[in-house]
Amino acid sequence: MANFRTHLGVASVGGAAVAQAGWQAGQWGGWQSLVVAILVAFGGILPDIDADQSQAIRLIFNLLAVVAVVLAVLVLQHRVTPAYLFAACGGIYLGVRYLAGAIFARFTVHRGLWHSLLAASISGLSTAAISFSLLDQPERLAWIHGLAMTLGFVIHLMLDELYSVDLTGARFKRSFGTALKLFSWQSPGSALMLALISMHLLRWLPSFSVLRQLVMQGVALWH
Repeated sequence: MANFRTHLGVASVGGAAVAQAGWQAGQWGGWQSLVVAILVAFGGILPDIDADQSQAIRLIFNLLAVVAVVLAVLVLQHRVTPAYLFAACGGIYLGVRYLAGAIFARFTVHRGLWHSLLAASISGLSTAAISFSLLDQPERLAWIHGLAMTLGFVIHLMLDELYSVDLTGARFKRSFGTALKLFSWQSPGSALMLALISMHLLRWLPSFSVLRQLVMQGVALWH
């Protein structure tokens, strides 16, 4: 399978290309181009969150902890005292970085459910929900953020599948088909849980009509 540097490098290049193309087409401004590129790059390493003791999982949970603290500040800064906010942010950072990381490592396996299109969709929907409901971004921009995360995630899955093909020996490796799948048949309970989470996210998401319009614009630009 592709290593951490390959995933990050390819996703970063892909994110930069998409960000530049969207900016030149007038789909978003210069500042949002940077956001789109970062989200694609982060999505490109996110599937390896299930790889215990890997470089990716340490980086991912560090980043997630920082994002959680930023969101906590945005939500709580006008509701609690500075002392309580400081304590809450410290607890949130430690909880996400260490406790959530340990729990995730305990209940996931590499190339399992998190390497699937279902997980890619959940990641994109979660990103759109956070952008729209917590960061008060416009509906269209929130969906762009969600799509950028999903794109990076799918790039990762495709790279894993490409690296599962031995071109020199003209054969498929045992890992072929374990990344780019709809969901994991070995953990139907976990797949059902992710599906339920996606349904719960519906109330926090922007309008799907905006997403449909955005996709149609993208298709038109592609042609």
